[in-house]
Amino acid sequence: MKESSSSKRDFLKKGLTLSLGLPLVGSGILSCTTGEKQAAPLRILILGGTSFLGPHQVAYAVSRGHKVSIFTRGKTVPTVNTEAFDHVERLIGDRQDNLTALENREWDVVIDNSGRAADWTRRTAELLREKAGLYIYISSTGVYYPHLEADVNEDTKVLLQDPVNAEGEAPERDSFGVMKAKSEVEAIKAFGKDRTAIVRPTYMLGPADRTDRFMYWPLRLARGGDIFVPGKADDPVQYVDVRDIADWCIRLAENKTAGTFNAAGPENAQGVLEFAQKGTEAFDVTSNIVLVEDYDFLQEQRVSFIIPWIMPKDDYYASARVQNSRAIGAGLTFRELKTTIKDTYDWWNSEAVDPERKTKYEQNTRTVLAREAEILEAWKVTRE
Repeated sequence: MKESSSSKRDFLKKGLTLSLGLPLVGSGILSCTTGEKQAAPLRILILGGTSFLGPHQVAYAVSRGHKVSIFTRGKTVPTVNTEAFDHVERLIGDRQDNLTALENREWDVVIDNSGRAADWTRRTAELLREKAGLYIYISSTGVYYPHLEADVNEDTKVLLQDPVNAEGEAPERDSFGVMKAKSEVEAIKAFGKDRTAIVRPTYMLGPADRTDRFMYWPLRLARGGDIFVPGKADDPVQYVDVRDIADWCIRLAENKTAGTFNAAGPENAQGVLEFAQKGTEAFDVTSNIVLVEDYDFLQEQRVSFIIPWIMPKDDYYASARVQNSRAIGAGLTFRELKTTIKDTYDWWNSEAVDPERKTKYEQNTRTVLAREAEILEAWKVTRE
């Protein structure tokens, strides 16, 4: 135990003096480095690592010479940055009931991508608190739900208990935001504020997204022509490229940065009209944006969100009004929107995406993508 405590003090006060080799110097995976000064090599454990955010974290960490271990159930196969996983230690277990692979091991940093229950976070954080220097928990701006007040910052009180229903009954399980908020508490309880980084991303976009909530934009913008854009011109939107979060997590680890951060982009406030206009820059086609500002009409057409736009009403009034200055001050940077859109489009049309998934989405008659012409025609009729 003394040796572990000493390791923690070294991590916090003296920096890292590990002498791991750089097995990937000169290999293709190093092409994603940006030329900035390399940090001392770290031993990084990623809880998760094979889904959306993880493969981008793995690729960036490996490219910078870090030694990466991932802890998963062994069921999800990464579909991007697959070459990076040749240099990764794979640990198999289950956050629910099998942490054996994590026992009697030490790492410099733990990145918790897969905390889907507060108990999961508590068990892993308690197990590793004397075996790692920094715990990075990937949370969400969903901790602020319901989003009733604008300009919330990291010190805004979050909801730690879901309200009871009209019958006075509590929900059987925590909502997403409450689960994340409780998990943050467990991480800090185990590691302390000076050794915990809480990262609260807004909606993450980019290659390897396992949802289809953003795909309207790259697919539709690529075609050009009259493009349906919902909402008032200045309806706020917030989003962040998954790779910006991934790279930043590794830099937080390198810099031993603790604290709580709203990881929301873009850097400056942006309305949905500007978002769409900038999005058209991703493709060399002629586009005409048709802005439909009538909320009542949009609701009649069953259009209340096309991520990153969410109708800013009721519980979602401020979902895209989150302050991000603290994260920017801690080094979070943002790719251009056109890069995110084009790269997502290219990924969608690559072999990385199952053809059945593509067909299921693109031929789904209930999506806005499929109903766009119908919506625009109805909008035209209302304005005649």
